[in-house]
Amino acid sequence: MTDTERTNPVLTVEGIEHAYGRVTVLEDVSMDVHPGEVTAIIGPNGAGKTTLIRSIVGLHQPTEGAVTYRGPGAVRPIGYLQQRPAFRPGQSVREALSFYASLVGETGADAVERLERVGLGAAADRDVEALSGGMTRLVGIAQATIGDPPLVVLDEPASGLDPGMSVRIFEVAEELATAGTAVLLSSHDLTLVERAADRVALLDDGSIARLGSPREIRDSVGA
Repeated sequence: MTDTERTNPVLTVEGIEHAYGRVTVLEDVSMDVHPGEVTAIIGPNGAGKTTLIRSIVGLHQPTEGAVTYRGPGAVRPIGYLQQRPAFRPGQSVREALSFYASLVGETGADAVERLERVGLGAAADRDVEALSGGMTRLVGIAQATIGDPPLVVLDEPASGLDPGMSVRIFEVAEELATAGTAVLLSSHDLTLVERAADRVALLDDGSIARLGSPREIRDSVGA
């Protein structure tokens, strides 16, 4: 990936506002997401992280502002992992991912390759209902990469997981970014964010209070 490709954002958020009735959840939020980087959204519960992510992936229509995808043409521009991924009961992991792969013209073999990338190739024939929470998240990340979307968005991918599996989730995010994918994730685990993220957006009370590298954020808040 060239320096120019890294510099040009794959997605731009401009002046996003979102309200539920009279309650404003997001207010004048602007940020860019770049290819080859892990961008992390952090902040306390209720800060608006999930609402922002759902606006970015098109599940919410902002009250004001715009979300503009600026990446290359792709069958699937954005891959998305929600907080609690779910798959159809009674299917194997292979069957579940093969179904998603068929929607974008990939094969079952491609789906298994996605599993191998996240370290779950040996679990292809396991029933989706027999997966641990961490394995379910990894399968969800594999599903989010089907179609090679230039942007992958992960909403609290390590929430509720044991430390070892949380580390693995963030390692996969780093691996995706190293391969040139733009990764946007939200998290409460500041240690993992500091380790994996290239840029951090600190969201507080619906607005971005700080935006920069982990070191810049840490220095600016004196923590």
